[in-house]
Amino acid sequence: MLKNIEGRQNIPVMDVLEPQLYRDVFPYEEIPKIRFNNAFVPYNLPETIWITDTTFRDGQQSMASFSVDQIVRLFKLIHKLDNGEGVIRQSEFFLYSEKDREAVRKCQELGYEFPEITSWIRADERDFKLVKEMNIAETGMLMSCSDYHIFKKLKMTRSEAMQHYLTLAMKAMEAGIKPRCHLEDITRADFYGFVVPFVKNLKRLSQETGISVKIRACDTLGVGVPYNGTELPRSVPGIVSELRNGCGLRPEEIEWHGHNDYHNVVTTSTASWLHGGASVNAALLGIGERTGNCPLEAMLFEYAQLKGSLGKVNLPVLNEIVRFFKEELSYTVDPKRPFVGSEFNMTKAGIHADGLLKDESIYNSFDTNKLLNRPVVVKVNQSSGAAGIAAWINTYYHLDTLEKVDKHDPRIATVKRWVDNTYEAGRTEAVSNAEMEQQVKKAFTTGIHQFSLVK
Repeated sequence: MLKNIEGRQNIPVMDVLEPQLYRDVFPYEEIPKIRFNNAFVPYNLPETIWITDTTFRDGQQSMASFSVDQIVRLFKLIHKLDNGEGVIRQSEFFLYSEKDREAVRKCQELGYEFPEITSWIRADERDFKLVKEMNIAETGMLMSCSDYHIFKKLKMTRSEAMQHYLTLAMKAMEAGIKPRCHLEDITRADFYGFVVPFVKNLKRLSQETGISVKIRACDTLGVGVPYNGTELPRSVPGIVSELRNGCGLRPEEIEWHGHNDYHNVVTTSTASWLHGGASVNAALLGIGERTGNCPLEAMLFEYAQLKGSLGKVNLPVLNEIVRFFKEELSYTVDPKRPFVGSEFNMTKAGIHADGLLKDESIYNSFDTNKLLNRPVVVKVNQSSGAAGIAAWINTYYHLDTLEKVDKHDPRIATVKRWVDNTYEAGRTEAVSNAEMEQQVKKAFTTGIHQFSLVK
């Protein structure tokens, strides 16, 4: 049994009379500022990196509550997507209500290795009982670290906040639970005045108990920046490298949790990997508070680019996940959202369609049909021209190299005249697939039997 926190020789935080709010960086009446110190932080990509999922915790908070059945079915899809690879290593769940606990039990009964089920609890030792009863090895606990939160929300001093957090971490460790400490608002915190001594004390507890502690660095307002040579508290390279080198954390003890308030959530998450953290926290389709969490599907593609391969990860399952969100959760995915939107690989410009006719790789950076089961899509409008119409026929009817129609085919000109006439008559919306089918059948009076449509 460890002695009480009050009796321990802890590394002291730097107590201050007034909160450090970095008003030069966060003036509030203006857009936040990025300060540069030109200190280059070397890349230090861990040998093994992975993704953790927060769809059922932070993600679910932004939507209507999921039913038990919906949680279980979505958990199965995440498992199917990972396909035993362990890239999507963990998924976190609430434990508050009986419904939450029922969902966890049903997911546990599936017996999956990946993703491992973890929990999230309030910073309240009474919640440890729930974690133990559910036989969960790791739990997240909220430990806000900026003076915005410590002074203004918790109404504590820094020393009082650290003592409270360390007591909770110790209680968790004594119960045999691995604490995942959510350092909320780290990108507005006094890093050397509070974060470093606090994390070092957590590390000491970990060494004394033999139970690893995980630090989740939370960019709560999405103000973190991925650029090298930037100053703390906003610098992601600075935060992660100091957690690793200055606080003695191992890569597997560092996790990044970002938000997308400034359109940086993917790049800050990748920067965390690049500078020494093993895991990044994400949610399917980026669902989450305000502008959302890091999209899990985006980090799969970042992982593939950094590591060269996704192994057994089953990317086409993303299509099933999108259908689930649409049909089960009434969630609309932006058509242009990368990798999952209905139009992410659609072209409407005639010059792009002309390139696709010559070689698909000209305007498609990877084989979306092979890797995602999403063939290139062409939409016909007033700008498509003959090339766009020919490309629509070739992609819509899945014609192979020998069957493909050339833009100079006189039958294409017939379809083009109809398209041109409709727009000259005042049409504004794109031509539907049904209309195109009808016009193609009229123009291709011979050889139409070759078009065996595969939907």
